[in-house]
Amino acid sequence: MPRPYWSGQVRISLVSFGIKLFPATEAKSEIHFHQLSRKTGERVKYQKVSHDSAGEPQGTVQQSDIVKGYEYRKGEYVQIEPHEIENLRIPSRKTLEVTQFVDIDEVDPEFFEKPYFVVPENDAQGEAFAVVRKALQSTKKVALGKIAFGGREHLMALSSPMDDSKPGMMAYMMRYAEELRKPTDYFADIKKVTIDDDQLSLAKELIQRKAGKFEPEKFKDEYEAALRAMVEAKVENAPLPADEPAPKSSKVVSLMDALRKSVASDEAPTAHATKKATKSAPAAESKKGITLVKDTPAKAAKTTKSRKSA
Repeated sequence: MPRPYWSGQVRISLVSFGIKLFPATEAKSEIHFHQLSRKTGERVKYQKVSHDSAGEPQGTVQQSDIVKGYEYRKGEYVQIEPHEIENLRIPSRKTLEVTQFVDIDEVDPEFFEKPYFVVPENDAQGEAFAVVRKALQSTKKVALGKIAFGGREHLMALSSPMDDSKPGMMAYMMRYAEELRKPTDYFADIKKVTIDDDQLSLAKELIQRKAGKFEPEKFKDEYEAALRAMVEAKVENAPLPADEPAPKSSKVVSLMDALRKSVASDEAPTAHATKKATKSAPAAESKKGITLVKDTPAKAAKTTKSRKSA
């Protein structure tokens, strides 16, 4: 097992047990670039150089000779040694003190930042770990507390997977409220719109046609694949892969027509949706502003093939 990113105690009132945190994500990109000089093709490297008060370079500095500095007055710094930060007196460096339990659905997704796997520190901690895990699962709550690592104190949410085949817990680094921009600064200019019941019915139908179980393994980074294809082409001195043309748009139509054609392009809508769409079609013709996207040749061929096989 890899080295834990953080280890310490979870404390809930008088109950405490040891845990270890491991990052639940990793970078999967296999394409790495270096910086080169366009003229010579040689690598460009950076050096850390000290400067005097006039801004003149004084020479390179070794990593071992670099310390942190806080500018308390213009041009004047106080030096901070690494061991001084390590010995910073803050309880959350080694203890996650649970201060509140909240419903899982009560926490908006924008507060979650990064996931971690949580395991007991050792077998002796297993009983308390399992009891708290089951209690969180049964009550559908998350435990909120703070721990310090990476140069700051983080708000963390401790939760239990609903799937019993995953015997561990999950911890999520969370954003503080002041780190989130106010949505009213961006949403204030959105005009209120009266929702047409017939349009809403077709929109729901369209969503239902494309609804399915979440299978995360089906989603791949296509940008990474395209980047690799371009690199391989350059290595082989082959023509670079051409970008596919953007889908062409047809005439601007009503929202109702766009919804009806979207539903029909998948398969025939339900009788209920069709009835409503037909009833409201004349009134909808005057509502403009939606652009239909034509199928690309590949997509059109795929659609025709699936209809024939059906």
